[in-house]
Amino acid sequence: MKGLRGKILIIFLVIVLLFNFSSCTKQSVDRTKQDGMVFYEVFVRAFYDSDGDGIGDLKGLTQKLPYIKSLGVNGIWLMPIFKSPSYHGYDVTDYYNINPEYGTNEDFINFLNEAHKLGIKVIIDLVVNHTSSKHPWFLEADTSPKSKFRDYYIWATPDTKLNEPSALGTKQWYNKGSGFYNAIFWSEMPDLNFDNKKVRKEIKKVAKYWLEKGVDGFRLDAAMHIYPPNRIQDTLNWWKEFGDYCRSIKKDVYLVGEVWSSERAIAPYLKYLDSCFNFKLAEGIIDAVMKGDSSKLQYNLPYIYDEYKNSYKDYVDAPFLTNHDMDRVMSKIDDINKMKLAASILLTMPGNPFIYYGEEIGMKGEKPDEYIREPFKWGKEFITGQTRWIDSEYNIGDYAPSVEEQDKDPNSLLNFYRDMIKFRLGNNILSKGDITIIETKPEILGYFRTLNDDKLLVIHNLTDNLLDAELQLNNKLKGEIIRGDGLVQMTENKVKVKLKPYATVIIK
Repeated sequence: MKGLRGKILIIFLVIVLLFNFSSCTKQSVDRTKQDGMVFYEVFVRAFYDSDGDGIGDLKGLTQKLPYIKSLGVNGIWLMPIFKSPSYHGYDVTDYYNINPEYGTNEDFINFLNEAHKLGIKVIIDLVVNHTSSKHPWFLEADTSPKSKFRDYYIWATPDTKLNEPSALGTKQWYNKGSGFYNAIFWSEMPDLNFDNKKVRKEIKKVAKYWLEKGVDGFRLDAAMHIYPPNRIQDTLNWWKEFGDYCRSIKKDVYLVGEVWSSERAIAPYLKYLDSCFNFKLAEGIIDAVMKGDSSKLQYNLPYIYDEYKNSYKDYVDAPFLTNHDMDRVMSKIDDINKMKLAASILLTMPGNPFIYYGEEIGMKGEKPDEYIREPFKWGKEFITGQTRWIDSEYNIGDYAPSVEEQDKDPNSLLNFYRDMIKFRLGNNILSKGDITIIETKPEILGYFRTLNDDKLLVIHNLTDNLLDAELQLNNKLKGEIIRGDGLVQMTENKVKVKLKPYATVIIK
């Protein structure tokens, strides 16, 4: 009898262990489902106006899906589309309804369905660090310390140092009548209290609602600011909770975090989110192209990628050049050939590249923010569908790049982007492979992209001179140029390449 009981106990323990192992396996993130993408970031208000009111809308965006498809991208990131009192939408008043200026929930579902028919995934901005001060939760919370929504937000206690700056170095405590509340970004964006389980439940409920409508994922605004800097682990724990919940609803959901910080600060988030935007790489590419010097980029990139890999070996990077919070890349570079070079570097990097609307036609823009979010230029002059939500300061007059002007020009920036994106997504090594930086002279940027046993050598000339590049190789290549125009001479351990100004050559 004792022997039988022992056998039963052993069988029970084995079943428990197998169940736990199975559960752990299900919770792990299969990043192979999240790579191989190129995303296009869209500010709906600025993109295309379907009804003549001057404001871009979802029906207009749906009408212009063929244009987005023509770029070759297979993903769209929509900046905030929920109800909000501001033009930008980063202060939400209703997480379940579309901003009426953009259309209706039905318009969004139609857009989503049409995008999916074209093989384009859609992720949407989810702003959960804070709400609008006009959100019903906050309006109710402010009525009384005894309000049932009071603990949805963070209120000062007698021990709070009201003059202490936020993690951003800004004022963070504001008086709304019933007490001082926390708002690290702006007085009208009160921070949510994630110590409150009800708040976490509300946010997961929002995610569930949109995932079940067909959304493919979320861009997570201010992902590092859920808790103060001295509570980083609590912030990470929240994103693990959120990520596990989202994946229980949609296994291949794509979660990309905005963690505007160093590679060391970003790395831990890659355990729980699929990607984080690579801000240091963005700055490095632009700096290298502007100066014609890759030395800083050569030095920094191995550290960035090693830091990421040490945190989560199957991480998926999210490289980009600029976004809606940064001066536009063309305003910094101000040269069409350099702009093509920057695009070449971006689109040969590992991960899922993100392209900011208008970048592909060379739109300019500098802060304040409104002027890096100017109306997208469909025509050099005003044409039907052009938004006019704000009068452009940069993309007018002598410099007014447009789709109309560049569409049929084979040498245009627009067609360069189209060709480069198509090439990238048609090559698994570029879209899914790893990277190894090669030490070269500063005028050159070179790296291997590898996938299993397959390898490509990518070389960029950062100058306006014809350059001879000689690189030491540990592995043999065929010496076949599959992209770019140059002369290649192979020896046993070396490759010699003649590069045209600002040229990129990819060798198999």
